Amino acid sequence: QVQLVESGGGLVQPGGSLRLSCTASGTSRFNMNAMGWYRQAPGKRREFVAGITEGYTTQLVDSVKGRFTISRDNHKNMIYLQMNILKPEDTAVYYCNVGTSLIKLHDLGDLRSWGQGTQVTVSE
Repeated sequence: QVQLVESGGGLVQPGGSLRLSCTASGTSRFNMNAMGWYRQAPGKRREFVAGITEGYTTQLVDSVKGRFTISRDNHKNMIYLQMNILKPEDTAVYYCNVGTSLIKLHDLGDLRSWGQGTQVTVSE
């Protein structure tokens, strides 16, 4: 069963930056071909934010394009989310997960294992 550990969250003012990290372990390289970031705001459903394949193909949702960058270290099975120009609506618990493809990262119902997440709060 995959183990996921997220870190790097915190409290930041609007316009500020944070860098999140995620480490994945306990599953095969095939199952980690794609790795992604998700977030869940209070009272809302968890949503996909960004994904990246082992070959560094990336996908980001429109609301974060131009502000967030996803990157990956294949040797360490880690992904990162550089978040710039943060807005109050980015406030959420951020999670990571893995899948066999970017398409599979969108099937949240099929993602059984989740880490504890890391809280990001954007506020004055």
